[in-house]
Formats: sequence, structure tokens, C-alpha cells
Amino acid sequence: MTAKVTTKKEVKEKAITYVSAKGGRKTANAVARVFAKGGVLTVNGKDYKEYFKSTRNQMVAMAPLALVKLAEKMGASVMVSGGGINAQADAVRNSISRALVLSDASLRLVLKGAGYLTRDARMVERKKYGLKKARRAPQWAKR
Repeated sequence: MTAKVTTKKEVKEKAITYVSAKGGRKTANAVARVFAKGGVLTVNGKDYKEYFKSTRNQMVAMAPLALVKLAEKMGASVMVSGGGINAQADAVRNSISRALVLSDASLRLVLKGAGYLTRDARMVERKKYGLKKARRAPQWAKR
């Protein structure tokens, strides 16, 4: 009587190749992996429609793939942290755009023209001493 002992098999699946790029907006940072698996966009392990509730943020996140008409052919997996939900959506757009350019340099002109490759450098102005906020002075009393 022979017992067949099966051990944990390592199944070698076809390795999914991807291109990775970083993007940001305010204090939000995103790292996108773009791969040739159509119609899939996940943000922090969730579907992008589940992560971004508002349609504005959903459109912003999908904008680079929609602009170059690769939404059905290419997919992306994005890890984003920091900032608010709107800044995160812009960071996702920036990182996906940069990854698309790394995968296909001919897309650069289209994405650059739409302004998706440029990181918006505007940040919150710091509060100054002697003031209530960044520029708001205390109320002035004449007497």
C-alpha cells in the first residue's frame, strides 16, 4: 500500500510585466503599476469606483487611460497614501500618466498637452507667528 503524499506545489504562472511610476499632489503620494490587463484599475486593493465615491474623482483617476484610449487594453494597480481624497485622485492620475509614458514614449505628447505629467506644485502656506492663520491678522482695535 503506497500513500501518495502531496506537497505544496509551486505553480508558475505567466509573470505579469508592469511599468511602475510615482506621482503626487499636495501631500498625497501614489505609486502606479501599469500592465497589459484591460479594464482593471485598483486603488489600495479596491476597485477605483469603490475607493473614489464621487464621479469627479473617478473620472480624474481614469483620465489618462481614457485620453489615450487604452482603458480597455491597459490596467493599473495604484497604492496611494496621504492627503485628502481629491489630492489622492490627482496623485493617481499623475502616477498613471508617468507610467504610461515609460511604457510607450509616443503617448508623452498627448499626456503632456493635457497637463497630466506635471505635478501641481501648490502646497498649503505655513502659518506665521503673530498671525491667526497664514495671512489672517488678529482683529485690530482702534481704541
